[in-house]
Amino acid sequence: MKYRQLGKNGPRVSAISMGRGSQGIKFEDAPMVEAFNATIRRAYELGINFFDSSDAYWGARHEVLLGRAVKGFRGEVLISSKFGNIDLPDGKKATNGRPEYVQASCEASLKRMALDVIDVFYLHRVDPAVPIEETIGAMARLIDQGKVRWIGVCEAGPETLRRAHNAYPISALQTEYSLWFREVERDIIPVCRELGIGYVAYAPLGRGLLTGRIRSVDDLPANDRRRSHPRFQPENLARNVKLVEELEAMAQGQGVTAAQLALAWILAQGEDIVPIPGTHHVKNLELNAAAADIRLSPEKVARLGEIFAIGAGAGKRYSERLLKGMGI
Repeated sequence: MKYRQLGKNGPRVSAISMGRGSQGIKFEDAPMVEAFNATIRRAYELGINFFDSSDAYWGARHEVLLGRAVKGFRGEVLISSKFGNIDLPDGKKATNGRPEYVQASCEASLKRMALDVIDVFYLHRVDPAVPIEETIGAMARLIDQGKVRWIGVCEAGPETLRRAHNAYPISALQTEYSLWFREVERDIIPVCRELGIGYVAYAPLGRGLLTGRIRSVDDLPANDRRRSHPRFQPENLARNVKLVEELEAMAQGQGVTAAQLALAWILAQGEDIVPIPGTHHVKNLELNAAAADIRLSPEKVARLGEIFAIGAGAGKRYSERLLKGMGI
């Protein structure tokens, strides 16, 4: 495994790191818990040293499961988690960046994961009702208390990112980035590079779209949240699948999978970018990890950029309501 610097002052992390995985797991589902543990263990064996979580994932169960899974090698890996992205009882989303909530959320996450310190602690969603400087100030105090090592933010716009970094050095921004979603190249990634902030790319496989395994809505489970996402609506999906077919053809010529080619393309965009694909399957994990060793010619990188030019895909990544709530 190769490693990259996460921001100017952040830790060294594996070039391919580990995201959540889309399918929620219940504690009583022993086979799924066993598969989760096996995947995390195999990731560690492959040299992956950065594991991502959040108190919003699976009703905070992901934090509990991840903490248990890394117990035997905690000192050799880095754990990140997030706070401030809230599901309300009526199903709507909310944010909370109040200083007292920052402190309480961190302590709760530490307890769930059975950790003494969280390596990277992110503000999961910016709270428009709280000045970002106040939220970041509370996060910085967690570093002073020894409860957090580095801090980051998610889905922040350029100006918010500048204000946050001015309040306290931000090590990482975590926002979606893939061949399918490249809009961040316009103004987000340039600001990260100007300020020395690492970019953690979630959903680097387009929420499974770039694997080539999703051809129609029927390929998604009946209760899958992606069914509500614009890019997976039948008309949009049909157009997106055409793009993926070109990706698959290029991958076949390179002797790799479509997913591996998509990850290799992201890695080729800069040493400051770290994708975090998620999976509960050891085979998929091994394929993802191997993408760190794929070398693409400048011509292939450029060709993929042409196929998946900004605007080529159909449908936004979230509904208009969610995007508006994120301030995007």
